[in-house]
Amino acid sequence: MIKRIWHGWTAPENADRYFEVLTGQVIPAIEAKALPGYLGIEVLRQQHEGEVEFITIVSFRSIDDIIAFQGPDYERSHVPDVAQAVLKRFDRTAQHYELLTARGAQGNQS
Repeated sequence: MIKRIWHGWTAPENADRYFEVLTGQVIPAIEAKALPGYLGIEVLRQQHEGEVEFITIVSFRSIDDIIAFQGPDYERSHVPDVAQAVLKRFDRTAQHYELLTARGAQGNQS
């Protein structure tokens, strides 16, 4: 499994609006494409002084599935205009990590 990790930052007054755009438009548009190998998305949020950071972690079966989604320049961020409009700044590229192990409660591995 590959984890595609990306960061974006908003002004505090735009944080709720960005989350609405992300969960109401951006993620549903990705899911509507029924991308082969797409396994899901996680959204993290952290308040900083003067800005709010969002991290998205998108799970794919393989790097080839990400290339099918993004094309050969697969590290390029996918940030639709509607999301850019409420972001203060964002990563222009995403990082990709191979998930080697995941442990749950009591040491259960997945």
